[in-house]
Amino acid sequence: MTRFIHDQFAKDYLGGLLELYGEVTSPLELASEVRQIDIWFVPSNSTGVDRANLGLLGRLTQNSCLLEPFSSAVKTDEICNCLLKLLLVRNNVQRAADRNKQPISKGELPQLWILTPTASKAVLEGVKAEQDLTHWLPGVYLMGKDLGTGIVVIHQLPRQPETLWLRLLGKGKVRERAIAELEALPEDNPLQNRALESLRSLKAILEARRDLSQNEDDRRLIVRLSPIYLSQLAEAKQEGIQEGMQQGIQEGMQQGIQEGMQEGILSGIEIALALQLKFGNPGLELLPAISQLADVGRLQAIQQALLTVTTISELRQLIEESTSPE
Repeated sequence: MTRFIHDQFAKDYLGGLLELYGEVTSPLELASEVRQIDIWFVPSNSTGVDRANLGLLGRLTQNSCLLEPFSSAVKTDEICNCLLKLLLVRNNVQRAADRNKQPISKGELPQLWILTPTASKAVLEGVKAEQDLTHWLPGVYLMGKDLGTGIVVIHQLPRQPETLWLRLLGKGKVRERAIAELEALPEDNPLQNRALESLRSLKAILEARRDLSQNEDDRRLIVRLSPIYLSQLAEAKQEGIQEGMQQGIQEGMQQGIQEGMQEGILSGIEIALALQLKFGNPGLELLPAISQLADVGRLQAIQQALLTVTTISELRQLIEESTSPE
């Protein structure tokens, strides 16, 4: 199943956007039997970045909140599970305020926003989630005021710039149209590159799956994202990543590496690009160590490992194992 892949993309994507505006913790562990919170966000007023760039997403996150994105239509039991997480977090916040003797108002308590591509009428009615078109855009459903919970049905959001960052979490044509709008943004938009990086990573992970023949939506998404991936590759070459990896390969040649050089260069470029997409600039700091690998097979092993490792520490350990004498 690729649902986990899309759920992870949503967390990485939202975290990448919101870290410009405050503190993001993803996931946040709760000391109970409840599973992790997908995203815990605390806004900051000292980032110097205009929150208006986020549109509707900025309005949802103007206060401390839990974000729970779903890649398929949310179900009633999933909503209940999210509510339980919210109540536990609110209880922790209230207890901390009591210990510090700092009163806290209901408006200061964390909110919960559930993000779902679609939602059935029965599910929304069952949890008493209703639209307030006087104050909110279509597609935003609010539960009881004291619950501090809203459900954003992404496919019901109007197609306008204010909703772009949320519509990228949709499916099918909704997401495809949002990707086209994203590409058309001015290059100086501070959020565009972050969103594109998340989409490129999603494409790379989806392509590594072996069961895509059963998922038409994922196959269409890969085709749609291919030009974006190729564009990033061209930019990476222009920024000198290719040159840096070629220099590393030349050092290997001086050590006696002759066979498989062309294949090694290609692997090196792909590794450099994957490092940048997955870990940003800190990932590129591993390039000098990788360039010391004299065996093309080991380079390819590092390339495959980038699809599964989740931290730079894991990757660094693998590189050290590859460079150590056998």
